[in-house]
Amino acid sequence: MPRSDFVSITIVTYNSGRFIKRCLESVLEQKWPFREVIVIDNNSSDGTIDILETFEDRCTIVYNEENIGFAAAQNQAIALSNAEWVLTLNPDVLLLQGFIEALVTAGNLDPRVGTVCGKLLTMSAAFDFPEKPKVDSTGIYFTPNLRHLDRGSLEVDNGHYRNYEYVFGATAAAALYRREMIDDISVGGEFFDSDFFVYREDADVAWRAQLMGWKCLYAPYARGYHVRKVLPGNRGALPPEINMHSVKNRFLLRIKNTRWDLYRRNFFSITARDILVIGRCLVWEFTSLKAFPFLLRNWKSIAAKRRQIMLRRRVDDEYMAGWFSFQPVSRPAPRKFTTSQTRSRAARR
Repeated sequence: MPRSDFVSITIVTYNSGRFIKRCLESVLEQKWPFREVIVIDNNSSDGTIDILETFEDRCTIVYNEENIGFAAAQNQAIALSNAEWVLTLNPDVLLLQGFIEALVTAGNLDPRVGTVCGKLLTMSAAFDFPEKPKVDSTGIYFTPNLRHLDRGSLEVDNGHYRNYEYVFGATAAAALYRREMIDDISVGGEFFDSDFFVYREDADVAWRAQLMGWKCLYAPYARGYHVRKVLPGNRGALPPEINMHSVKNRFLLRIKNTRWDLYRRNFFSITARDILVIGRCLVWEFTSLKAFPFLLRNWKSIAAKRRQIMLRRRVDDEYMAGWFSFQPVSRPAPRKFTTSQTRSRAARR
């Protein structure tokens, strides 16, 4: 049986040469000794492989012969891992000291916590930090029109988000997942749905975990930095392939996870957003129209995944509806989380 304090750090790289060295250094400099690091490279061509080779004595590194996507490569890394906890990291993340310890300590206080996330702050692709620190993410939330957003995104970090809270889910840029939950909510042997390829796969995991009764905890003392490439409003600057996956995955999320009750409650918001998304594809973003043939071709397999998820649902419709709001929803965690962290910090002095 895996140790409750052992962590597997899984990272997927694809032309990540400008980031991966500093990311791995920040991981290996963590004082948490109970860890393994697994990197899957998706056939990079920018020098990433040369950098990874210098870490082969300290990390398990697999070089794929093709780009199989973030979701499938993360599943590949998770299958190689052995720990009770799996920390998924993007290569453009830097961890501050104590990040892993803060997440694991919090997660071990509640066996129904399947995911733990910390406070990510923004940094530029050149590793520059804003004069006034800005929040990248303190967990994700869903709006009634089925958009998922990062809690606190681009807000000046003025000391808020300082309490332990239950949130809807975590960005996979830096999310700690419990092995028991990974096994419990996987569908067809997949934790991250490989149909997503890239983008929104973490929102799918969060939604599925909520349906199956697992909690996500925000731990404020776990801090790091992240280069955020995809933000609301910068869609025009993104590669067409990313935008296509964004459209496809919006509807994948809906087909797999939405109950009729939630759709009924938010019908007008969802429909208005759908008109906007589809209209943009028809009028401007023609390359994203490829999303719809994919959904039609794979309808049977997607519907089969939905049936499995709904058969394993453990929460009622009222509970799920409470998470969908145009303002971030969170629920206070018991005081024991703050008390435990205070004791842990005192013990290290």
